Amino acid sequence: MEYLDDEIISGILNKDDAALEYIYNKYYPMIQHLITSNSGNDEDAKDIFQEAVIVIFKKIKLGNFKLTSTFKTYLYSICKNIWLKELERRKYKFENIENIDTDIIIDDSLENIDEYITDTRKRLFQRYFATLSQDCQKVLILFLKNLSLKEIANIMGYKSDKYAKKRKYQCKEILFERIQADPKFKEGLYDESDYENL
Repeated sequence: MEYLDDEIISGILNKDDAALEYIYNKYYPMIQHLITSNSGNDEDAKDIFQEAVIVIFKKIKLGNFKLTSTFKTYLYSICKNIWLKELERRKYKFENIENIDTDIIIDDSLENIDEYITDTRKRLFQRYFATLSQDCQKVLILFLKNLSLKEIANIMGYKSDKYAKKRKYQCKEILFERIQADPKFKEGLYDESDYENL
């Protein structure tokens, strides 16, 4: 049985065993791949998955909850954010961060790629990321790899950690200003939360 996103949300809210089992069978492999590909193990994956479902349950319970993406994208985004914070706590670095938003796909059909993150959103982000200077592209990628400010300053040849942080902020602002000026952004085809870890 396939569940629609609204049915999944209802199932989480009502703690429906069948719906929760469906979520696990359908989406856990994606999260397991994310975690085990980035410094984690199967136990970590189970913990992160469970924590994400609890987070979603609490958000739904507050009322007025509305998905602005597919449930798959939303779940993945929460798991990714939780794991990034955990890696930061452990002082690890993402090994495959360049691929995290585009290449973690369970099957090869275009339909399922679009379920995860729409082709339009991906192209929109990539288009404007490519318009940034090489300096900006490199500094943002280094931040996404969870390098310390000191490491980034050394690699980029910046005079201080403080300047590395300032430069990252400047580059991020330039990127988001360009994205927000695109008509596709105003049509709701881009979700800034997909890239909130920049």
